[in-house]
Amino acid sequence: MKSMHNLKHAVSHQPHLLAGSIALAMVAFPLSAAAQDSESCNPDGWPHDTIELVSHASAGGGTDTTMRMWMDGADEQVDENLTIVYKQGGGARAAQEYMNTRGVDCHTIMALTQTHLYTIARGKSPIGIDDIRGLVRAMDDPSVIVVRADSPYQTYEELVAASQEEALTWGVAQVGGTEHIGIERWAEAAELDARVVPFGSGGDMVTALRSGAVDATLANISEALPLIQEGDLHAVALLAEERLADLPDVPSTYEFGHEVSVSTTRGYYVHAETPDAIVEQMESMILAGMATERFQEYLTNNGLDPEKNIAGADVWDEQIKEEYEASYAAMDKLGLLDE
Repeated sequence: MKSMHNLKHAVSHQPHLLAGSIALAMVAFPLSAAAQDSESCNPDGWPHDTIELVSHASAGGGTDTTMRMWMDGADEQVDENLTIVYKQGGGARAAQEYMNTRGVDCHTIMALTQTHLYTIARGKSPIGIDDIRGLVRAMDDPSVIVVRADSPYQTYEELVAASQEEALTWGVAQVGGTEHIGIERWAEAAELDARVVPFGSGGDMVTALRSGAVDATLANISEALPLIQEGDLHAVALLAEERLADLPDVPSTYEFGHEVSVSTTRGYYVHAETPDAIVEQMESMILAGMATERFQEYLTNNGLDPEKNIAGADVWDEQIKEEYEASYAAMDKLGLLDE
């Protein structure tokens, strides 16, 4: 069993690196040439040291909470500690730089949201999409088109018809974020125009919608479901392949031939050169944590079906690469890629 059991799940707060230090680290530890420690990557008796879960986001947020919901269950599967390491800054760049310095150590697991993919696509990262390997998906939180309760656009057909006559205003948290890119992809599929207005955060975006400052927005089911059920917002359509059990009367855009899926995903990845035997053990450890009642209830309470959200390495890695390609194309069209 583990030593110092009371120190399990310790949180390591790391200061931001100075630019010079970052540059030095990148020179000293290029990802493509990262050395693999044969002892640390020995599958027999793995893990051999503390397993670091690296988060690009702050403590207490969605990424952090999602990890904590499965950590206890995963912790019971191994004889070493699991520790969260926070590396914030640069839209996941700081976290990816830290991965760069760690190399193929077989004990570093990276949290992932679309932010990581956007940073790589824009050339702001020291790594490329082929340098990462999907490990486990924790959630695939679909987006729903919502309007205010008294909106003149109460159906998807009415929203599309109005948008084809004149570009409606859509609230987004930020330019180049998940909502913005999702709206752009949907508008292209529906052959219409949309005008986005950034508000700085998802909360302010929803507030602006409710006040009538914008006509519509995209929102995650986990965040919007209570507002929809209470009648504060009206759901027009899901940007997903199928309807949701919690919103059986809300159609999917696929039903109208607009086959665009937009979701906020949270999952985990490792260095692409991590040995298969280690990936399998990491995957098994995390999936065991996600099979616990605690994590299953966490998803369910957020309107998400555990069976449809949790996925292993093969499914998740393929989805990461597909999301990257779709995001890259949308960002290119929007002029958001660095030349």
